[in-house]
Amino acid sequence: MKEITTAICPKCGQEYTGRPALSREDGSTMICPDCGTREALDSIGVSSEEQDKIIGIIHSHYPKA
Repeated sequence: MKEITTAICPKCGQEYTGRPALSREDGSTMICPDCGTREALDSIGVSSEEQDKIIGIIHSHYPKA
């Protein structure tokens, strides 16, 4: 059985589990899935408020382990 590992996101400082995202800012830093989603949404002009709503919906359908 695979062990669940945790990491600290260098962008937001929060602890997370699961697969990290590759930051769009430098193309080499691994960040938490939420920050990865925020970077992607920001790149297409989605406001911070709308990003919060979208991430809330994601969390409601895929709760953290």
